[in-house]
Amino acid sequence: FIMSTTPRINIEEPRWDQSTYSGRARHFFTTTNPANLFCSPTQLQWAKDVVSKHRKGDDVGLTIDELWRAKQVYDSAFHPDTGEMMTLVGRMSAQVPMNMTITGCMLTFYKTTPAVIFWQWINQSFNAVVNYTNRSGDSPITVEQLGTSYVMATGGALITALGLNSIVKSMPQLVGRLVPFMAVAAANCINIPMMRRKELQDGVLLKDSTGASVGYSAIAAREGITAVCVSRILMSAPGMVVPAIVMNHLDKKGVLKRMPWMGAPLQVLLCGFCLTFATPLCCALFPQKASISVQKLEQHVQDKINAMENPPTVVYYNKGL
Repeated sequence: FIMSTTPRINIEEPRWDQSTYSGRARHFFTTTNPANLFCSPTQLQWAKDVVSKHRKGDDVGLTIDELWRAKQVYDSAFHPDTGEMMTLVGRMSAQVPMNMTITGCMLTFYKTTPAVIFWQWINQSFNAVVNYTNRSGDSPITVEQLGTSYVMATGGALITALGLNSIVKSMPQLVGRLVPFMAVAAANCINIPMMRRKELQDGVLLKDSTGASVGYSAIAAREGITAVCVSRILMSAPGMVVPAIVMNHLDKKGVLKRMPWMGAPLQVLLCGFCLTFATPLCCALFPQKASISVQKLEQHVQDKINAMENPPTVVYYNKGL
């Protein structure tokens, strides 16, 4: 008889209580930690082996903290549904370094039409890679869906950016510096619903408190997608608004005229600082496992649920990210 050294804990659920904001924030700080990008192939394979053995019930000989560290490394690189290794730039841990670089350049090169077109296109291309990499295994995104939303989001961002640029020419410079943020917000409002239009048509899967499926609802899908759009816009706000205000102040003081070379690097660093905190804190705004009252659902879904034995009054669904 050999005594197990690793306690049996459920690593399929996040480590911290997801019904509290602080628990969700701690979870996303570990998920979006850029340090996970530097894990070597050996470390990634170790994490995968540990998670695989623990799921089978084998003893992995680790402390609770070591087991959770292995799970966090595993989650940072492998798809939760398929178990395949994700593209490096599409991982959640790449969000801060990639976004800080792209956002910093969007804020620096916002005046000329070719620069606006190039950086808005780069940003939407990156978003498309992230959306495809993190696609759900339950409702996979087709190449057609991805292509349509990519073209429409890029078009929406460019129309917003170029249209506003022509309007704000006579306005204070700070207003012009905020145009990239408005373009990104508009693109999010197009991109996310387009990517998930199957859920808007067919509904998102509903479950009761035990995890049993009870039906599909388009109303729940709308609530979830709205929450994702809000959190994505708020996520981008600090990294696009704070640097714009700082750079505008430096411009007025004549600092950028004396040292024009510092514009792009400083904006990238400012974006990085803001995004390091804004990304996890805004991901945590709404619970991943969202709840909705049965009374708010479509009538035919309500009827189906109320016909059950001991029908639930509240049901749950995956909000998405």
